[in-house]
Amino acid sequence: MTAPKKEFSLEELATCNGTGGQPVYIAYKGRVIDVSASKHWHGGRHMGTHLAGQDLTGEIEAAPHGPEVLDHFPEAGLLRSPEEAIPARIPAFLSRLFHYVPLLKRHPHPMVVHFPIVFMIATTGFNLLFLASGDRSFEITAWYCLWGGVLFTPPAIATGLFTWWINYDAEFLPQVVIKMVLSPLMLAVGTAALVWRQLDPEILVAGRPLSYLYLGCILIVAPLVAAIGWFGGTLSFPLEGD
Repeated sequence: MTAPKKEFSLEELATCNGTGGQPVYIAYKGRVIDVSASKHWHGGRHMGTHLAGQDLTGEIEAAPHGPEVLDHFPEAGLLRSPEEAIPARIPAFLSRLFHYVPLLKRHPHPMVVHFPIVFMIATTGFNLLFLASGDRSFEITAWYCLWGGVLFTPPAIATGLFTWWINYDAEFLPQVVIKMVLSPLMLAVGTAALVWRQLDPEILVAGRPLSYLYLGCILIVAPLVAAIGWFGGTLSFPLEGD
């Protein structure tokens, strides 16, 4: 005869948060899962954001992976009074949409964000190649790359805000705040440089005093987008010890 499964209240679950030698438990749809053996839950924190000892049904529904990953870990018991469980943060229509269109469950931001990163860095790189070689084709290529970077930045920002809402409960994490400051700044600088180059195609070629100001705009977009990408990366792949 199978022994009855242990039942946990939300208060009991909260004590199993991976601190002070406690096991690392999380709940999903009434099941309490022991994820102590997972390297991704070291110290009771997952990806620097999600905390153990809680009902994470909503977070798991919105995660870039499916709940099947929990099948690799033992079930510690059941969450008592499932009706007390924390409700999912995601509206029902979005949950249904994620179910029928799994691609959207992984969110479009990772698919879009790489375009402005590549284009903005390429803009700086090709302009530097032009200055080093004098080959005008490099400068023209840089201008087209700048078009790509500016055009893809608004979708990247919009999808980033969506992911922030879905995955991080719109919490103002330090990385998010930095990205919120740097992203509009990069877009503004890139747009200004794009309009300037459109109105004066010879701005960098002519070597006038204003050419150095234009070059400064071009040179700053690469470190800006690199910083945005780096801080965004630490949200999904926290640094060791975070």
